[in-house]
Amino acid sequence: MTVQQAETKDAAVETGGIRLLEEPGASVVAMWGEIDVALRSEASAALANALERDVPVVIDTSRVTFMDSTGIAFLVQFYTIGSEEGLSVTLRNPPSVVTDVLEMLGVIEIFGTERHEVTTA
Repeated sequence: MTVQQAETKDAAVETGGIRLLEEPGASVVAMWGEIDVALRSEASAALANALERDVPVVIDTSRVTFMDSTGIAFLVQFYTIGSEEGLSVTLRNPPSVVTDVLEMLGVIEIFGTERHEVTTA
């Protein structure tokens, strides 16, 4: 494998993502992997589409392995704009990489949290 092929292959590896899942009673924003500035456009699209649906928002961070200040800003922005629109915004199964930073910043209280048992087949 040449260096160029290796770089192309590495660039295609997804390190994290954000996707909106439209459930009947909620917009679920699924986040996984590393949530950082590289996902800004995905975060903006998820925010816009979720708010357009006008149903409660659940942000599932259960599979997040890293979150930088951009990711935290996204969560706070989601809460702020959602609240202004009259929508509840809840975190689902946030891991310590998320809750530790939210607690340190003193904003964890603004989010409701849901805990669901995670089962594996």
